[in-house]
Amino acid sequence: MPARHLRTRTTLRLTIALLASAAVLTVMLVAPWGGTEPEAAPDPTTSQTPEPPTPPPATPVRRDIYTCPAYSGIDRTNPLANLYQDTFTWGTTPPTKVGDGHGNIDWRLNPDKNPSWYMWLHSLRWLGQGITAGGRGDKAALQRVSTIARDWVNDNPYSWKSDVGAYESTMHRTNVLICLRQAVLSGLHVGKLPLTYTWLDKALLDHAWFLRKNYSGDWNHGTDESIALFGIGCTLLRPDLKKIAADRLTSAIKTSIDTQGSTNEQSTGYAQFNYALWGRAIDVLGKCGVDPGTTIMARRRELAKWLALATNSLGNLPQLGDSEVIRTVPVQGTVLEYAGTLGTRGIRPTQRIGIFDAGYIFGRTGWGETRAFTQESTYSIRFGPAQKLHGHNDHTSVTYTSRGRDILIDGGHAGYKADDWRFWAKGQFAHNELTVKSATGHPETKLVRSSLRPTSEFYELHDSPGAGVDRTRDVLVLKDPDLMVVLDRGTSDAEQEYSTLWHLPADQEVVVSGKDRAVAARPRDRVKTTLLQIPYRQEPTAIEVASGEQGPIQGWHYQTIDKRLPAPVVKFNRSGNNATVLSVIAPTRSNAKVTYTTTQRDNQLLLNLTIDGTTTAVTVGPDGTLQRVK
Repeated sequence: MPARHLRTRTTLRLTIALLASAAVLTVMLVAPWGGTEPEAAPDPTTSQTPEPPTPPPATPVRRDIYTCPAYSGIDRTNPLANLYQDTFTWGTTPPTKVGDGHGNIDWRLNPDKNPSWYMWLHSLRWLGQGITAGGRGDKAALQRVSTIARDWVNDNPYSWKSDVGAYESTMHRTNVLICLRQAVLSGLHVGKLPLTYTWLDKALLDHAWFLRKNYSGDWNHGTDESIALFGIGCTLLRPDLKKIAADRLTSAIKTSIDTQGSTNEQSTGYAQFNYALWGRAIDVLGKCGVDPGTTIMARRRELAKWLALATNSLGNLPQLGDSEVIRTVPVQGTVLEYAGTLGTRGIRPTQRIGIFDAGYIFGRTGWGETRAFTQESTYSIRFGPAQKLHGHNDHTSVTYTSRGRDILIDGGHAGYKADDWRFWAKGQFAHNELTVKSATGHPETKLVRSSLRPTSEFYELHDSPGAGVDRTRDVLVLKDPDLMVVLDRGTSDAEQEYSTLWHLPADQEVVVSGKDRAVAARPRDRVKTTLLQIPYRQEPTAIEVASGEQGPIQGWHYQTIDKRLPAPVVKFNRSGNNATVLSVIAPTRSNAKVTYTTTQRDNQLLLNLTIDGTTTAVTVGPDGTLQRVK
């Protein structure tokens, strides 16, 4: 279903990218730790576009074929030579000898107490290179990976639910066991599994039983589980297992991806992963004789449009929720091709702004029609349902790119280790929002109103982040000159410490001039960002800058879960029962002048801005309305 506001009615015939996109994206998946059962996606507010029928296949569908998936890229850091040494490598943890050198593995090892390291050990995906070699006839490799896999089966008897790492990785391990079974048949040039491998089919049936009894719900875990369960049914010719899995997929798609294309993961990174995952679901069902139906393909088409709108001017997805810095995959034949190639290939989208009921606003000055794609300005704003799954405490937060670089960034994704770093990255202080020190909740945030014009967009958001605390943010985004004006207002029954935070890229150096101005730039760069704290209703306090601090944690950017860099955060602070903070974010040439004046006109504040020789004017109404008047 189309997003509200400015949704184009042009229909683009989107080609389904199956295994290609899945293979590219699978490396992203990291299992959530301590996730909760997902809630239903918000109901759509407008009628659903009819879903097109599935065209008949040009050739007869081949049956009983289950494609071995990729190994999430883990196999690249675990070469065959390491498998002979029982050595496992994941993330930044040094290669670790996990066995005795003969395939007898200590499955309880976890040197850094990292749940992701442990989960991927139990996934068996690190055996990928050995399985591939074994399938090509390398009998020594086949023997080694078979020994390790059987050791897991012997040391982790059903049911392994009491061990969360073994539990979480069941779906991945299932696929590895299926890949191993296929490698045995092809590597030994046999059509039937030898008697010495009967343990493998029994293990697959144990995994099938586990997946039937322990469904994670309608999100990426449940989707992966259903595909793996279907794979067992397809491999072992069990129509009962295929039906259970196919029925789950048919039901789950309606929650996993809503009719506007938003996923229920609250993460841009996982949204892109889900695009690939559901493409694999279509492929898997079809190759094993089950019609995937029209709903999966229709929802996936809308997700492609969502991802294209989310793509910023650098070709990346903004880091919302548990998301690393990742590029948009340019899936050929879809709107993603244009977005992912920075406008060099594909059909240019016609929609410039998308507002999605699941809590996302994606906007841009254009798609490269009158200036280079990378020179456009793009932004995201978060609102919507309360935090769940891979979501962060980022409601009302914005990200912004302009002039070929990041201007405002998110703190990023710190991984799944339950420590102070993850607590910070998920919490309010890692995002560009009005923070309230006493607030601990992540409530629903409403988009109260919006107004979209050719050279400006206005949004007002409201929520209550703590008991007796109300928070309102008004955002005005301008084009020519490109800038943001943001009005934050907080009220509370008790005195609070408020801070409007602006997170800047790690390469920026910040110079503060008085109480109204901070300028950020990379040394010798041609671009700078001027952050203005405009006096309005309250006397501005001294501007603070934090970078690389650990007590408490502040001023960091996680580009990936393994790469953390000090990054400056500009703070506009207030204290008391009420807070009013009026900010301007202006990206310009490094030698540009940025000046402003304010006058009171009737009940409105008139803010005159001169940005690199261009004058514009914005009014601030008594109800917080921000409007461009020049």
